[in-house]
Amino acid sequence: MVGLVALGCTPPAEPEAAPEPLPTTTLTPTTTTTLPPPPAVTVGAEVLADSGFAALDGARVGLIANQTSLVRGEHLIDVLDEAPNVELVAVFAPEHGVRGTAGAGALIDDEVDTATGTPIFSLYGSTRSPTAEMLVGIDVLVYDLQDVGARFYTYISTMGLAMQAAAEAGVRFLVLDRPDPSGGVVVAGYVLEPEKVSFIGQYPIPAAYAMTPGELAVAIVGEGWLDGVAGLDLDVVEMDGWLRGMSWHDTGLDWVPPSPGLQTAPSAVTYLGTVLFEATSISYGGGTAETFEVVGAPWADEITMAGRLNAHELRGVLFEPVTFTPGPIPGRTSEPRLNGELMEGVRIRVTDPGLFEPVSVGIHILEEFHRAAIENEVEDYIDRPEAMGLLAGTDLLVEALEAGTSASEIVAGWADPLRQFNEVRAAYLIY
Repeated sequence: MVGLVALGCTPPAEPEAAPEPLPTTTLTPTTTTTLPPPPAVTVGAEVLADSGFAALDGARVGLIANQTSLVRGEHLIDVLDEAPNVELVAVFAPEHGVRGTAGAGALIDDEVDTATGTPIFSLYGSTRSPTAEMLVGIDVLVYDLQDVGARFYTYISTMGLAMQAAAEAGVRFLVLDRPDPSGGVVVAGYVLEPEKVSFIGQYPIPAAYAMTPGELAVAIVGEGWLDGVAGLDLDVVEMDGWLRGMSWHDTGLDWVPPSPGLQTAPSAVTYLGTVLFEATSISYGGGTAETFEVVGAPWADEITMAGRLNAHELRGVLFEPVTFTPGPIPGRTSEPRLNGELMEGVRIRVTDPGLFEPVSVGIHILEEFHRAAIENEVEDYIDRPEAMGLLAGTDLLVEALEAGTSASEIVAGWADPLRQFNEVRAAYLIY
C-alpha cells in the first residue's frame, strides 16, 4: 500500500431653522463576491489527477465508477479520457449504474458512454464480477466509488470481486480513496457469520466497520478475506486532509448521492441502522425526502414511539414524532413500498455526530416497533426474516427480538467480537 502523490427631564430646545438641503448623491451598489473556502479534503481521484496521473502513466485503464466519481465537479471518465498519458479502455458499472439512477436491485445493462464512446460493462447484471473477456487489454483496474462504511452496501462487494478478477488476470488494482461519511471511528453491529455470506455481505466485518475503501481493500488482501487475492498488485491513492472523526460537513465536499435512497449525507449515516427496516413490513421513509431518516407504520402512534425511544437517552440523538405518506418521487421511485398510506413514527434527529451511533440506534428503534407490533396484534412484523439475517449478518437478531431480549442486551453482546475485529482493523488503518 502506498500513498500516491500522495466570534428631572430637560425641556426640549427650541427648534432651529431647517438647514439647506444637501445635494443628493446616488450610490451605485457594489457587488462583493466571496468564494467558498476550498474543501478540507482532497479525495484520491483529485490527488491522482493533480499528479498528472503519474500512477497510470502509459497504462490502459478500466474504471469502476458512478456519478460520485468526480474530480472537482468533472466526471473521472471525462478526465481520464482527456489525459494524454492514459488510455481509458472500459468503464464498469456497479449497482444503480454509472449515473446512479437505477433503483435498488434493478439490473444494469451494458452500454456505451455517449460522451467518450467508451464501452460500459455491467457488474450488476448477468455477472457481478469482471470477466476475463472484459479485462482483455487492461493494465490497471481503477476503483472510485463513494461508499458509506456499511457492510451491506454493495459497492464494497463489487470492489472485492473485481479485486479477485484482477488478481486472476494479472491486472493491477488501484483504489482511489474517499471518506467514510460516518467518520471512520465507531465499529458496531454483528460480525458477519460465514453462512451469511452474500452480495450484501462478503467479509467477516461488522455492520459499521469504520474503514475507508482503501483501508478495507488492503485488509481484504492482508487477511485473505477472499480467495485468490494474495498475489494482487494493489495500490491505494490516499486522500489529503481527511481525519478520522470528520463528519461529511467537516470535509467541505459536496454530497453526491451514491444511490437514490441516500439523497443527503445525514441519511448515509442513519442508513447504517435503519436499513434493517427493509426486512420488515413498515416504512423506512422510502418515497419521502427523508429516506432512512424516518421510520413509521400505519398502526403505530408517533407520540408514544418518540417518547419510548427518547426514554432510552441514547447519546447524540433525539427522536421526533412524525407522520408521513410515501409517494412517487420523479427520478427516484415510482411505486414506493406502502405508497399512499399514512405512517406514524419517528424522525431521527442527530444532535451530536460525534456521539451518535447509528447501528445501536437502529436496534433500539427495531425493538420499540417490535413491541408496538405485539401490542397492536400485528403479525409478521419482520416479514422477511431471511433478508434480516443477511443484513444483520446473523439470525441471532431475529431470535433475540422474538425472545424479548432488550436492545441494550443485544448491543452489549457485540462487545467481544468487535474487540477482536478492532485488533485486526488497527493494522490496516491509513489515517
